Amino acid sequence: MDKVYEFLLDKFQYGDTVVVGVSGGPDSMALLHVIISLRKKLDLDVICAHVNHNTGRPGQIEDEKFVKEWCLKNNVTLEHMTIDDYGDDNFHNEARSKRYVYFEKIVKNHHAKYLLTAHHGDDLMETILMRIVRGSTLRGYSGFSAIVPMEGYTILRPFINITKADILEYNRNNNIEYREDDSNAKDVYTRNRFRKYIVPEFKKEDPNVHQKFAKFSKTLLMYNNYIDSEVKKLIPVIYPQNILDIDKFKKLEYVIQLKIIYYILENIYQDDLMLITDQHATLIYNLINSKKVNSYIYLPNNLKALKEYNKLTFITEPIHSNEYEIEIIDYLNLPNGKNIEVINETKETSNFICRLNKKDIVLPLRVRTRQNGDKMHIKGMVGSRKINDIFIDDKIPTTERDMWPIVVDSNNTIVWLPGLKKSKYDVPISENCDIILKYY
Repeated sequence: MDKVYEFLLDKFQYGDTVVVGVSGGPDSMALLHVIISLRKKLDLDVICAHVNHNTGRPGQIEDEKFVKEWCLKNNVTLEHMTIDDYGDDNFHNEARSKRYVYFEKIVKNHHAKYLLTAHHGDDLMETILMRIVRGSTLRGYSGFSAIVPMEGYTILRPFINITKADILEYNRNNNIEYREDDSNAKDVYTRNRFRKYIVPEFKKEDPNVHQKFAKFSKTLLMYNNYIDSEVKKLIPVIYPQNILDIDKFKKLEYVIQLKIIYYILENIYQDDLMLITDQHATLIYNLINSKKVNSYIYLPNNLKALKEYNKLTFITEPIHSNEYEIEIIDYLNLPNGKNIEVINETKETSNFICRLNKKDIVLPLRVRTRQNGDKMHIKGMVGSRKINDIFIDDKIPTTERDMWPIVVDSNNTIVWLPGLKKSKYDVPISENCDIILKYY
């Protein structure tokens, strides 16, 4: 922990107010213990911020109670909130977004100088590897930074150069109590699979590999920041008032064109870069170069990229009470209480399974609620059929129709009506396919 103390002593000044994001788990309780150990020496005003994600996971109320009792016992100011509901976004991304919005509110309410989180070196490895596999921007591939300047405060991640094992050892040596989250062991979540099966293989090659990843992250950020500085000079000309001038854009080198697209996406999504992949950048690039003078594509968080003649704009579409639109990554909890999961194999052939080939569709896939005029080409039938007529034929109650999931590709083509009908894009079980989706 020497590196952690050196990092913090270099940043903190006497009398600073700091907010610590605390879940009650081993990482955040270790961080809270470190900060408290510095409190008297530097006369720090320490605020503990806890979020109950309210997902129905057993133990969340006990987590909150544990953090409250710890703060009371150690004379630490506690701020806490419970997320009431989730909307249209991927659960983990939305939970993270709501958490950071709340943290920022607490930081500003207390006029704090720093927000501290317990992300460590293993977390950085997982993030980088996940983004390499999924695709991302240059900044996205770098993972996350130890120091992130925000408006009016700074996010610090002092554990970035130590591992989970270091944290657990620190907890043992200092008799630090903490809560365990059972969901961290479930293989259904991508990060858990990387944590359990992939990162340990890297550590077998080199126990200090997390330091190599930290250096890799810094290197990417250094080059990204340089290219960004060059792109920023072009932005006022190419992207004034958040409107892309397509004619001027097309005169640039390809690498600069892509960086401008990434720059725009990074500024729109900011700390939610996990939502963005290289597929999104490719979709935007293809939209810009499309021969169609008026066209659009959908992006995560209800964002639409809209091309109108020589201009490209990004607009957020309002979501009404029962509407949602979510990108399919690997596992989704749907608002209707069901799930869609990307699986490796199955012998099932019911309407609860969909097999697709990437060459037949335009990725990424999304799941959304119905829209006026929705039609799909049903497998084995000539022509198309209205989604509303399918609901009627299958006697789906009107109360369920507005929330029923519809899987579409990035051209808004319906490829599957989960649980009801397969489309002409469904691949027979006797043939090879790239994507298998399960609805349950």
